Amino acid sequence: MRYTFTVKNGDVSDTTKMKIGQKIGRIERLFSETAEAFVTISSVKNNHTVEVTIPLNKRILRAEVTTDDLFASLDDAVDILERQMVRYKGRLRDRSVKDIKFKEEFSAYSDDDVAGDEGPKIEKTKRFALKPMDAEEAVMEMEMLNHSFYVFRNGDTDDINVVYKRKDDSYGLIEPEY
Repeated sequence: MRYTFTVKNGDVSDTTKMKIGQKIGRIERLFSETAEAFVTISSVKNNHTVEVTIPLNKRILRAEVTTDDLFASLDDAVDILERQMVRYKGRLRDRSVKDIKFKEEFSAYSDDDVAGDEGPKIEKTKRFALKPMDAEEAVMEMEMLNHSFYVFRNGDTDDINVVYKRKDDSYGLIEPEY
């Protein structure tokens, strides 16, 4: 696995980069030899943010953690990536049995390290009428319901859209692309 480091608001020594590579190295067994990890480190005051992005064949794994200790942030990010990859491989294994499209993607990864993940279980299904509205109305509805996202039909485009609350308390809009 190759590593690409980006440092914002500071500098990281080669020794620290080597330690970071060792910590990420504990999940190398889950990825192909050609995989590349993009590690972004930023420090603001006493908070260290570590963002690790690993593009796969058709997917992207990403973890971002902020703590007051650089290596604690890195450990947490690696734990998140490990869980994501194990779940992803489990799902690929299950889907490759049922659908030939997933066999090629699954064959790129070794099945040795896949835990017995049964995949997501849908506990509840909700149905509701989608009324046409604009994004601002959808945000108001979302806030009134105290939800973190809201699905609505865009009155201008007649497409299904989603508004969501971001970590920084701003809002995002997801629109389909055809």
